Amino acid sequence: MNGISLLKCICDETRFEILELLQKNKELCVNDFVEKLEKDQPLVSHHLKTLKKCGIVKSRDEGKKAMYAISNNQLSELISNVTNASKKIPVLCSDDYCC
Repeated sequence: MNGISLLKCICDETRFEILELLQKNKELCVNDFVEKLEKDQPLVSHHLKTLKKCGIVKSRDEGKKAMYAISNNQLSELISNVTNASKKIPVLCSDDYCC
């Protein structure tokens, strides 16, 4: 995967929120995301499937549920860096300037 493909995979608001939650919590199941994001389960599952297909998240079975985590430390650091950088440059990240 090249840099542009990676950014395309994470640029969706819901996907980035999922990654921020995983960055903080390390591992969550679909129901955790539904509760924390206050979004419908099919939508959350769709975005998790996309992130998994891109190789950004991984899953493991725990009984009847799947537990999701960011696939490697570099991606976790990237999410943290993007979040921190966006807080330092709020003018660039306001809705007036974003596409």
